Amino acid sequence: MRSYQDLFRTREFTPLFLSSSAQAVAQTVGGLSLGTLVYRSTHSPLLSAVSMFGPSLAQVLGATLLLSGADRLPPRRALAGISLAFAAGTALLALPGLPLWAVFAVVLVEGLVASLGGGVRWGLLNEILAKDGYLLGRSVFNMMNGVMQIAGYATGGLLVAVLSPRLSLALAAVLHTAAAAGFRLGLGRRPPRSAGRASVSATWRTNARLWSHRPRRLTYLGLWLPNGLVVGCESLYVSYAPGAAGTLFACAAFGMLAGDVTVGRLLPPARRRRLATPLLLLLAAPYAVFALHPNLAVAACLVAVASVGFGASLVQQERLLEFTPDELGGHALGLHSAGMLTLQGVSAALAGSVAQLTSPAVAMTAMALASAVVTLALATAARRTPAPAPRPAPAP
Repeated sequence: MRSYQDLFRTREFTPLFLSSSAQAVAQTVGGLSLGTLVYRSTHSPLLSAVSMFGPSLAQVLGATLLLSGADRLPPRRALAGISLAFAAGTALLALPGLPLWAVFAVVLVEGLVASLGGGVRWGLLNEILAKDGYLLGRSVFNMMNGVMQIAGYATGGLLVAVLSPRLSLALAAVLHTAAAAGFRLGLGRRPPRSAGRASVSATWRTNARLWSHRPRRLTYLGLWLPNGLVVGCESLYVSYAPGAAGTLFACAAFGMLAGDVTVGRLLPPARRRRLATPLLLLLAAPYAVFALHPNLAVAACLVAVASVGFGASLVQQERLLEFTPDELGGHALGLHSAGMLTLQGVSAALAGSVAQLTSPAVAMTAMALASAVVTLALATAARRTPAPAPRPAPAP
């Protein structure tokens, strides 16, 4: 599969793409609205960061308990059900007078539900596309997420300013409902990829199998840790620039879009493989400048440049799939997604705690330096790891 046109000619790719786009906008608008609502009521960088990225903290529970369902549930039904669950949770968060403990309870439940969604979606994408099409398809989804985040944060910031965070949350609930309808009506009925019943024990067994392979284990750590620590920096945008957080989020999404286009479409495979570590270092380095408390214009440029480095995840996902049997594709990709989001949530809480004791700028710098150190350590370990064997070519 060589072009974007080939992707959109593939049956089921377009409805999956469009429904996921609606879901991405809903999550973006809802997250910014909830973070702003919590910050206005508490003036706490920690609580604001956790409210936005808190669902990620629950991903580790979902990856431990629910992830076997990624390959054992019918994809269409699972994706539609997950979107409806998010619609209900977001509508609940929009209710006035909801106590803070209830807000975080809803956030926890949403995180548990979301932990299953990544495995179902990316496993289905890997099933829909040809073997050589996953990276290109995933890059298109990442680009879509970048565009939808730009639109979502810009629109969300406007809605929060003109209307209110609660009305913005209500709109996000409507978008989640639209995504559920798109999944239900646009996708075909497919059987589960793996036989057997989804269970906690099946989840544990498959996680242990995936984690036991050293090259795959290092790939997971590279996908989770450097990325997560930098998202800790992003979680402080609201407290760093309370009146312009939407601008910083939009610039970060623009940089991510540029990185995904470059890595997913423009770079040849041989060159792409060598760029994971440089891209991860690029992801962290610009945030060190925040120690100087740059103004909004400089900060926006810095986050845009840094976010180009998120393109490293495409290279790492390609490597992960080379190590993973086809029947475990959904579970493996779901474990990547759940682990990544979990580390993002932990990093958001850590960054918020450091900001609470110092300042958002100091916390951003600390998280960026930690990300760079982890990247260099994993690159050193990977040099002692054998290269993956190439996949056999498909039969003619």
